[in-house]
Amino acid sequence: MTEFAAAADGTRIAYDDIGEGAPVLLIHGFASHRIQNWKEPGWYKTLTEAGYRVIAPDCRGHGESGKPHAVEAYEHDVMARDAVAVMDAAGLTRPFVMGYSMGGSIGMHLVCGHAERVKALAIGGVGASYLDRAAGTMAVTDPERRLLIADALVVEDKSTIADPTARLFREFAEQPGKDRLALSACMRADRKPLKAADLAKVQCPILVVCGDKDLLTGPPDLLAAAFAHGRAVAVPGRDHMTAVGDKVYKQAVLEFLKENA
Repeated sequence: MTEFAAAADGTRIAYDDIGEGAPVLLIHGFASHRIQNWKEPGWYKTLTEAGYRVIAPDCRGHGESGKPHAVEAYEHDVMARDAVAVMDAAGLTRPFVMGYSMGGSIGMHLVCGHAERVKALAIGGVGASYLDRAAGTMAVTDPERRLLIADALVVEDKSTIADPTARLFREFAEQPGKDRLALSACMRADRKPLKAADLAKVQCPILVVCGDKDLLTGPPDLLAAAFAHGRAVAVPGRDHMTAVGDKVYKQAVLEFLKENA
């Protein structure tokens, strides 16, 4: 049964809480939700069978959570505080955290702004383009591309969308149950990306995993190297959409969790 936490601004944040053992907080990617990003690709099963407790929220604007349409509601610091609200509601002190894509960026804001709440962080689907947007040929760290995507999410005639990345995001956001106005607001939000100097101060263990064909993120090495205790894993033959359920990714995470128990 879905649980709910209250964010600082009153937005309801839905989450699942299943299994027993050391807790792992899962933060999904943009325009996805906890079921699509984590349960359907087998992460719930993988983690619970390995003896972990899974706490998986729907980020605001997604899934069963509240969906404000105000742009300022979606800054990553705000969404990191939502993750803390879920931790508090679930009685978590210092869980493992894993985020994918947008969730990985939120995880970085979480570990930088609330370091005492994170035991170790696995970042999936965020790579070199976070620090160097030229490293990803379709990087959404590019503010101009983000605006193109935000516009594409709400334009009436989608045949007018010329940018291939924007068209890809529009098609993904048209799946049943998704609120394109909320997603457009989320994409327009000021991301205030963290600097390499911010990441270097993080003292907990970090794992960075990207598909080696991910044109949005680029390779994982540059981002992993920015952390004091970062390690990179590239998933062979996978892109941004297909890496999330890959066995190489799952095995790397299970090893990472075991090493940092």
